[in-house]
Amino acid sequence: MRGVYRIAGLLIALAVVLQIASIALSGFTIAKDVDAGTSIGADYSNFGQSYHNIAGTVIGLLALVFLIVSFLTDVPRGRVLAGIVVGLVVLQFLLAVVSFGVPAIGVLHAINGLAIAAVASAGARRAAVPNQPVTSG
Repeated sequence: MRGVYRIAGLLIALAVVLQIASIALSGFTIAKDVDAGTSIGADYSNFGQSYHNIAGTVIGLLALVFLIVSFLTDVPRGRVLAGIVVGLVVLQFLLAVVSFGVPAIGVLHAINGLAIAAVASAGARRAAVPNQPVTSG
């Protein structure tokens, strides 16, 4: 199960990187579309936005898998790290919702996304290192 835990952590970190890329794609697509005269309204959407929304849900599901698997493995502090990831993902959703009303909060949404990747990566690294036997000296 250490391998599953490690893969889940790595997938979360990779998904966050793809989230960053997709929101950049979205922003640049919006700029290009505005320059081309496209009207940007409530019904406007582009691939980057759609991907970002869907991948956010996938990250939430991966975080739950990460937490569940953490109870089935012996990764040092694995449960704590997985719990932190789940908490950060919940905070990420709340920050996204608030950011639509207060766009400046979007900065915290971005920083929190990086924290999700960092904590998930830390868990994955811990799973890669085998447990050391306790020796008395």
